[in-house]
Amino acid sequence: MQREVGAIIEVDGALISKIEKNEKPINRKHLKKLSEIFCVEEKELQILWLADKVRTILRNEDNAMEVLEILYNDFKSI
Repeated sequence: MQREVGAIIEVDGALISKIEKNEKPINRKHLKKLSEIFCVEEKELQILWLADKVRTILRNEDNAMEVLEILYNDFKSI
């Protein structure tokens, strides 16, 4: 239940509801505890959290694909 998850990560159930509806982002500091609750690797949640941030920023940008291509090429060489 939302309030149970909220209690575990020390936020109210209303915030959990907003997070589920994609109205508010989850705070990165909560990912470790959520990974434990849902038996998911924390790294997987970190990747999804960061991808969501990038998606939010680029969602309405006309040149989003070009930006992602640049980033891909930059990180490919690391």
